[in-house]
Amino acid sequence: MRGVRIVLLGGGVAVLAWLVLHIGPRAIVASLEQITWWQLVLICLVHGLAMVVDTLGWRYAFARDRVPFGTLLAARTAGEAVNIVTALASVGGEAVKAWLIKQDVPYEESVPSVIAAKTATTVAQALFLVVGIVVACTLFTWRSPFMVGMIWLLVIETIAVGGFLAAQWSGLIGRAGRLLALTGLGHVEAHAARLDGALRAYYRQQWPRFLLSIGCHAVGNVFAVLETLLVMRAIGIPAGLATATVVDALGSGIRFATFMVPGSVGALEGAHAAAFAALGFGAGAGLAYTIVRRARQVIWIGLGLAVLGVMRLRQPALAGSSTAGAPSPR
Repeated sequence: MRGVRIVLLGGGVAVLAWLVLHIGPRAIVASLEQITWWQLVLICLVHGLAMVVDTLGWRYAFARDRVPFGTLLAARTAGEAVNIVTALASVGGEAVKAWLIKQDVPYEESVPSVIAAKTATTVAQALFLVVGIVVACTLFTWRSPFMVGMIWLLVIETIAVGGFLAAQWSGLIGRAGRLLALTGLGHVEAHAARLDGALRAYYRQQWPRFLLSIGCHAVGNVFAVLETLLVMRAIGIPAGLATATVVDALGSGIRFATFMVPGSVGALEGAHAAAFAALGFGAGAGLAYTIVRRARQVIWIGLGLAVLGVMRLRQPALAGSSTAGAPSPR
């Protein structure tokens, strides 16, 4: 799997290089020259608000409130940073999130909460893509390549989200654990059974909290649209709320569909270049937009890694967490 991701990353970098050469660096730089430092700071702050409401969504993914909100926010910030910088490694940020809060809750509660929160996130993303398609109808015709592309993204995301939910509600995790036990991995069966029971109990008994979690992530999407609007205005594009909604919904769908590509490198840049060209802003503006979003991402990665360093001072060595019996959520 790691080899596949390396190949995909290489392909994404090649696509990005081709886009820069094809569009021309001057067109990209012309857009980037307009952004000021305080605009970048404001963009980072708006993303911070999205992180706060998404963390609230994670809080509702627990069957009950047991972890201080500040600890959850710090763990999420660190985990999201690890998700990006270890895109080619075997340990993801979701496992790190569960590990960072183990002093407040056992893995039997933290791991299901991470999975439920990820599920709520994907459901909210699918709903947001529907909104983006509806808004895009005011800008494009149904048969335009842009609309066809967004509809296909919705089909892919709907199938994936439906399968993800069905696997958790139907007890597939527990059955998979029993199947693995036949190969001699008996300890996996016990972990899978506990995880399966916790998830099914949460969805059946705590469904109001699950709906609240989806709602929080939906609000996070609203802040993401605001961030997109700020970025577009910062690079000199007189975009409105409708355009920002369509652009961000497209980006969300692309990131979902290309999750195997680390950072969606190449795919995101290509999609934004094509979208901005279709909207009449120029492909160079689309690449500039993506670069600004990635610059914000780098800043938050640095913040997340700093938070991780501080939290590690209060935790045992990460290597020791593997003996605690916490399966990776991914």
